[in-house]
Amino acid sequence: MAAVEVRGLRKSYGKTTALDDVSFEVADGEFFCLLGPSGAGKTTTLKTLAGLVEPDAGEVLIDQTPSNDVEPTHRGLAMCFESYALYPQLDVYGNLASPLRSPLFRLPASEVDAKVRAVAGMLGIDGLLERPVTRLSNGQRQRVALGRVLVRPARAYLLDEPLAHLDAKIRASMRAELKTISRDAGTTTVYVTHDYVEALSLADRIGVIRDGRILQSGTPEEVWARPVDAFVAQAFGKPRMTLIEGGLTEDGFVSGDGVLRVPVPAVSAAPGDAVQIGVRPRDLRLRLGAEEPGAGWTAVDGRVYVLEHLGRATEVTVAVGDARLSVVAPRAAVAGLAADDRVSLLIRPSTVHVFATGDEGKRVST
Repeated sequence: MAAVEVRGLRKSYGKTTALDDVSFEVADGEFFCLLGPSGAGKTTTLKTLAGLVEPDAGEVLIDQTPSNDVEPTHRGLAMCFESYALYPQLDVYGNLASPLRSPLFRLPASEVDAKVRAVAGMLGIDGLLERPVTRLSNGQRQRVALGRVLVRPARAYLLDEPLAHLDAKIRASMRAELKTISRDAGTTTVYVTHDYVEALSLADRIGVIRDGRILQSGTPEEVWARPVDAFVAQAFGKPRMTLIEGGLTEDGFVSGDGVLRVPVPAVSAAPGDAVQIGVRPRDLRLRLGAEEPGAGWTAVDGRVYVLEHLGRATEVTVAVGDARLSVVAPRAAVAGLAADDRVSLLIRPSTVHVFATGDEGKRVST
């Protein structure tokens, strides 16, 4: 395996900036997830790493060796494309075997067969080996594309949304398989996704990217607990973190309409400054009956805006003035609750995130 590093990558297509000073490091054997929405620059970053896109500026290093001028076939990297990129004239077996039969490897037929069948079994496509890829579903094609990458030796694997077209059950199973493969083989992996669940469950470290810029890199725990700005904060969790605009007072935060008032942790801003707070649904509780808030909790009164039943749990959106706060509660605990009912929420001020206002929304909680 190999360590991978990119330094100051820049790439533009006409007036559109795809990459804007992208830099990160992936240690030997590390699983690094690049998380961001469509158009953030994730795929361009992978293609630049692979040598398929030439950057306007910046450097790619593999095991600390500058590799900008190294041809893709000689970088020792294996890439899985979201668009499958399968050979339509070959069956599943032929597609999986193709890297091992290439001039780069030329493995004996018995070894090719063993590797192909092992990877096909792991991906659950061992019963499709003789089927033409043109007769596969999108999910099956994606597994073949992933298998064609995993079957070959590589210094690092570059995976571009490899689970995007799989159904939920198979996707969860494949997450576990990829984690196991990475752990057991010690593979270096750069994994692109828009799904925060994949990033949190798979990654040793996560890089959050937006508009071609890396906003934050860190362990899953770091980016979850201390997001550097409001965008990163809202990239994780479902329901998403609620953002509420207002200002700071001597006692904490007050919303713009003056209805919501909560203490906040220590901040670098001063009373009178405009800020926005972020509250995760999991850090809220519904106050039931005459329950006392208890130490470390603050009660906030509101009314039920909407209820969404999600099996055993119910997502309750509570209106507190103009603000809308979401909380997830056991379905049995909110039985009989209806829209416009008066309720009380319990907030832990220690879990409130404070950000500056505006597009940047930088963190001001210290």
